Amino acid sequence: MGSFKMPTKIFTGEQSITEIPSLIGQRILVICDPFMASSGKVSLVTDLLDASQRSYLVFSEVVPDPTIDVVAKGVAQAVACEPDTIIALGGGSALDTAKAVRQIYTQGIEEAAVQMIAIPTTSGTGSEVTSFAVISDPANHSKFALVDDAMTPEFAILDPVFTMSVPGSVTADTGMDVLTHTLEAYVSTQATDFTDACGEKAMGIIWQDLVKVYRDGQNEALRTKVHNASCLAGMAFSEASLGICHSLAHALGGRFHIPHGRANAILLPYVIAYNAGLNETKAQPCLTKYAQAANLLGIHGGTEKSSVTLLVAGIQRLAKQMAIPSSITEIGIDEEEFMQAIPEMAQAAMKDTCTLTNPRVPTQIELEDLYRRIWRGGY
Repeated sequence: MGSFKMPTKIFTGEQSITEIPSLIGQRILVICDPFMASSGKVSLVTDLLDASQRSYLVFSEVVPDPTIDVVAKGVAQAVACEPDTIIALGGGSALDTAKAVRQIYTQGIEEAAVQMIAIPTTSGTGSEVTSFAVISDPANHSKFALVDDAMTPEFAILDPVFTMSVPGSVTADTGMDVLTHTLEAYVSTQATDFTDACGEKAMGIIWQDLVKVYRDGQNEALRTKVHNASCLAGMAFSEASLGICHSLAHALGGRFHIPHGRANAILLPYVIAYNAGLNETKAQPCLTKYAQAANLLGIHGGTEKSSVTLLVAGIQRLAKQMAIPSSITEIGIDEEEFMQAIPEMAQAAMKDTCTLTNPRVPTQIELEDLYRRIWRGGY
């Protein structure tokens, strides 16, 4: 038996943030990163709270790859504020922090009911509609994924006004994260017709429009489409989950602090080649599904294997157009340090929840080999 649920109500398009007063309670905790506060972007939200005479507190200490300590500080702010609504404003780090804060606060306070409004400012994680949150443990150089349906926000606001000033490099990294979400959800062991529909639409938008937005960030119509694609991809993987590209990226980012979307972009071609068995005599079962994705994107080879090979080349070309490195050697990480870290990263990836739904069951040795491959380049 399968199922598909979409508990988040989504508002999209220009001026969609004006819906906030109709959604909130009386005591609001706004969680954002320091840039949202220093740039004044948070005022787009707090001005609406002031106008509607709501009480609020702004917690703006979110950091990239949110840590346990930052989440603990956010929980302390929630205890002080006693919110009935949390508004999460920012990229994936802010949204994941807010999810973890709400989860811990509501579990620790008897009968505390707190709704969440997620307002993403980057088009990447899809966290505004998922039950996932990724938290870092700097002491152990690791990341761990929290998964609980209770963390899914009740409302998501996809207003392109927050994405217009996103730098090109961030647009590239987060956009490649979206593409990874679509392809991993598409071949997941938990994929359904419903998740495929969301993934197919999202991958088509990214394939056609991401580079255009990277080159012209002020194109509001395309920003809106890519923002919507990010959310659609989130809907797909929230139900189908992901695969080892994310597992490997979580461990890699936790150890070497590579932006998550960039880590995914580097890993994705190698993971597809491994999952599909492109370098093996016997193809893997998910080869057919990858070939279907390639065909949807207008890529056709004479065989399924050639179509998927062309898909991999197309992904690498897409990344290159946006100046994303194709290997770890281009990032400047010390080779000896990287090689020494491989067994520990592979072990962490094996334990990652995303590995459970990968279409091919990996061994730790195979994951270690994938890390070595992204060091030197050439899958």
